[in-house]
Amino acid sequence: MRRPNPEARRSDPQSVQPAADDAGFETEVYNNSVVRTPHLKALSERSVIFKNAFSSVSSCSPSRSTILTGLPQHQNGMYGLHQGVHHFNSFDEVRSLPLLLKQANIRTGIIGKKHVGPEPVYPFDFAYTEENSSVLQVGRNITRIKLLVRKFLKGQKEAEAAGGEAPPFFLYVAFHDPHRCGHSQPQYGSFCEKFGNGESGMGRIPDWKPQYYTPDQVKVPYFVPDTPTSRADIAAQYTTLSRLDQGIGLVLQELRDAGFENETLVIYSSDNGIPFPNGRTNLYGSGVSEPMLVSSPEHRQRWGQSSHAYVSLLDLTPTILDWFSVPYPSYSLSRRSPVQLTGRSLLPALSSEPSWDTAFSSQSLHEVTMYYPMRSVHQGRYRLLHNLHYRMPFPIDQDLYVSPTFQDLLNRTHAGQPTGWFKTLKEYYYRERWELFDTHSDPSEVKNLAGDPAYGGVLEGLREQLLKWQWLTEDPWVCEPDAVLEAKLEPQCRPLYNDL
Repeated sequence: MRRPNPEARRSDPQSVQPAADDAGFETEVYNNSVVRTPHLKALSERSVIFKNAFSSVSSCSPSRSTILTGLPQHQNGMYGLHQGVHHFNSFDEVRSLPLLLKQANIRTGIIGKKHVGPEPVYPFDFAYTEENSSVLQVGRNITRIKLLVRKFLKGQKEAEAAGGEAPPFFLYVAFHDPHRCGHSQPQYGSFCEKFGNGESGMGRIPDWKPQYYTPDQVKVPYFVPDTPTSRADIAAQYTTLSRLDQGIGLVLQELRDAGFENETLVIYSSDNGIPFPNGRTNLYGSGVSEPMLVSSPEHRQRWGQSSHAYVSLLDLTPTILDWFSVPYPSYSLSRRSPVQLTGRSLLPALSSEPSWDTAFSSQSLHEVTMYYPMRSVHQGRYRLLHNLHYRMPFPIDQDLYVSPTFQDLLNRTHAGQPTGWFKTLKEYYYRERWELFDTHSDPSEVKNLAGDPAYGGVLEGLREQLLKWQWLTEDPWVCEPDAVLEAKLEPQCRPLYNDL
């Protein structure tokens, strides 16, 4: 995102947001010395590195909708995945980031995975996505991505050369790496690590220099089973993370070549947890913790520094609107109270360390068959999760089910063999209604403190905060599971007497 003279309304600001798909902390930036990610490392040296960034939902389309609206999934309507039979969409009245920027005469572009709808809510001036192209080409072929970025930036330069004033721009580069692809294109490998590598039938991506890793090299996250199968799975993930890194390097080089580097706000993040057990689709820390780098040419004093402030992907829309000096409009989704953004601009955190210590998350579905509503609040050292339909088994998505790691976990459990995991499948499937964790003394979140009287005050305080956020964000699930929402009555949560 480029920004002009801060004294005036920003007439030529720019913003570029490279985003990963299902990526975690497997980079040199976050102390993984195995995966070679020199371009992210170089970007981090020009950025504030956020150590406590969180997604507000651990599912692809819902998360992308929160990034592009600043509203949690239960408020913007993107309850689950957008594509195919799932067919979830945001509400028609939602004022998304690309819509607001377009109305402010800011040119918008998206390259790669869009995965949100409907189109009138998420309009982009320049769009090469799965809606009009192969997602493998616009999301994983880093040479193709590079050329599309060049095409987008060429439009800016042509407008300037014509003597007119080029509009400010926002470019969202949504890489599909390192999302799994073994479910839909198994010939390319579990993580599409063979796609474009030059082997027979794989095609070739000219700018990609594949990096390969061995199972003994990988660093197994605490929440992933440590077995030969999972180690091989992670090694394949590392290969596509290296491709992501090289693609980000190409995007930033195009920005430099076009002369925009020193005028552009660059934000790197992902959308949700990694696609392993206890990761994506979970609201545990392993499912919502995200990498985030924010690089501003106007805030060089903190370049290369780490921030421990709690930030959220819900903060990205307020940040970008702040960068462009675009106000958030007054409008209503409920025909009652005006919509409020509960996220905040991150620009102040680029100048000095803020005392932000709270982040909220909300999930309802992933695939249409995966109904398991959850809400959570993480404040300071404590994370509280509310599993609304806790008597149901936790559902498993198709991509994860066919993955080598999960199949190995299933087979070992069924055969009564050691799983190498930090919990059992039964514990994973069946959860307590309230889960309270001290993430400082118990970073793996295995000891539920919700039933401990010593933590009763912590539990009640966090429950109150979570409930307040649900009401503020017009959560339709706010009364569940032991009451029904009747908005025209008092009290609005009417008891069901269902012994929950």
